[in-house]
Amino acid sequence: MRILFLCHSFNSLSQRLFVELRQRGHDVSVEFDINDAVAIDAVRLFSPDLIVAPFLKRAIPEAIWREHVCLIVHPGPPGDRGPAALDWAILNGEREWGVTVLQAAEEMDAGPIWAWRRFAMRDAPKSSLYRHEVTEAACAAVLEAVGKFDAGSFEPDSLENIPGAQDVWRGPARQADRAIDWQRDDTRTVLRRINSADGMPGLRSCLCGEDAHLFNARVAAGLAGAPGEVVARSGHALGVATRDGAVWIGHAKQVGEKQVKLPASRVFADEAGSLPEHPGWSDIRYEECGGAGFLHFPFYNGAMGTDACQRLLAAYEEAIARPAPVLVLMGGPDHWSNGLDLNLIEAANSPAEESWRNINAIDDLAEAIVRTTGKYVVAAVGGNAGAGGVFLARAADEVWMRQGAILNPHYKDMGNLYGSELWTYLLPRHAGTENAQRITQARLPMGAEEAQELGLANAIIDCAQHAFASEVETRAAALASQPDLATRILAKANRRASDEAQKPLAEYRAGELSRMRRNFFGFDPSYHVARYNFVHKVAKSRTPVTIARHRETTIEGPARRAAS
Repeated sequence: MRILFLCHSFNSLSQRLFVELRQRGHDVSVEFDINDAVAIDAVRLFSPDLIVAPFLKRAIPEAIWREHVCLIVHPGPPGDRGPAALDWAILNGEREWGVTVLQAAEEMDAGPIWAWRRFAMRDAPKSSLYRHEVTEAACAAVLEAVGKFDAGSFEPDSLENIPGAQDVWRGPARQADRAIDWQRDDTRTVLRRINSADGMPGLRSCLCGEDAHLFNARVAAGLAGAPGEVVARSGHALGVATRDGAVWIGHAKQVGEKQVKLPASRVFADEAGSLPEHPGWSDIRYEECGGAGFLHFPFYNGAMGTDACQRLLAAYEEAIARPAPVLVLMGGPDHWSNGLDLNLIEAANSPAEESWRNINAIDDLAEAIVRTTGKYVVAAVGGNAGAGGVFLARAADEVWMRQGAILNPHYKDMGNLYGSELWTYLLPRHAGTENAQRITQARLPMGAEEAQELGLANAIIDCAQHAFASEVETRAAALASQPDLATRILAKANRRASDEAQKPLAEYRAGELSRMRRNFFGFDPSYHVARYNFVHKVAKSRTPVTIARHRETTIEGPARRAAS
């Protein structure tokens, strides 16, 4: 079928559904919901059999839903209605939640129901719940609904026919609804309120005498103080006392136009400098089990700034000095890595200079991984990865990828960045020249099957996200006990020596960085404009033609669709 996505942006859920539906043979095109006229024009150009709205912030125009079946993905159980479903679920401490696929109708979120799924809630930030539980439930429900539509004989349910469903309207979750009362709220309540706004818009509160939006919070064990007082620092996090304990605040954003979300110690630099250092916050962790070492680096949003790359390189060097013959790079559960930290770059005095420092720091790490010849290195990609993070993973000897994780192995949407992380060496080696060209030029998200087919992954682990670490641990222990492991390590050392003799890594790196330097310091400002728009969430004025296939200009109308 031809399926048109109408969405506010091509977010993680939209990308996952895009991959899943294309994998099943559907012709999927995407249109950003800019205004009614653009949406109506997209429908006219694509003539879809079905319209799916994975992520919208306003109603679909009546001129569209009156004429076409439009399936809305609502992140709440049947009967829940309103624009902030997941926010309210977290705020209210719901232990079970769901996703409903319903048909667009005159009243918002009140149309007939095509499919739904329920799931248990975790104590986790909204962005993490959305990326995992909501996305998995939405995928299952959308695929069911698409199958029913394709069969042609299904009649969707009304709310009255669904056991236990109640019609409940909840309006937007305002800052007043989330506000922390530091004098009265316990630690659990404080975390729930911050979690409800994590990602966007952030929870607004007063810290160090200044209003700011707070993000990335966790329990600060062993801390205490006057409620609301900032009492300690750990890494880049600040410890804030609650009524019965304390929380770490990892990131914050000052109130005001064009402010940037940054590490909390950077936002409150003056106050942080005088605080006592306290252990407890860590974004890099190493452990060993079953003959394998595991290096975890759950950086917030997968962003790896200069300091993060340098700290991770130091941890990596310590890990490879350990006797365990296998080292597994775990990344984080939500993101493996997304490469450069664009927020820190945007906030720098010279974004070009900070971009240069950042790319060199991540290249140092990539080169260290490639040059590791005395240990077998695995990248276990359980969370999504993008841009330089994809190629950093490919620097390992093997990539084990969780079924359901999404890769965006391209830089071009960030102002036509050339990219580095030794991709000009790694891609031809693991994917072949033809696939390397396809990977870097397609500018499309890909799932595990395509990643394996193209050489970006060596194995697929089909399990739920919460079971991924355990499954990786089992596989890594089995690998460490293989009788031929020493032979494999020797073979890779010989291959590295042969490759180095043919063309040194330094030449690949120099070639990539010469192109990147032009991106950062040259006359074309595309990268700086794209980074600014990304960091400040500037809405796109059009949908990229790479996903809006109906707007390709080389082929028009039915002839274009026949050619595709």
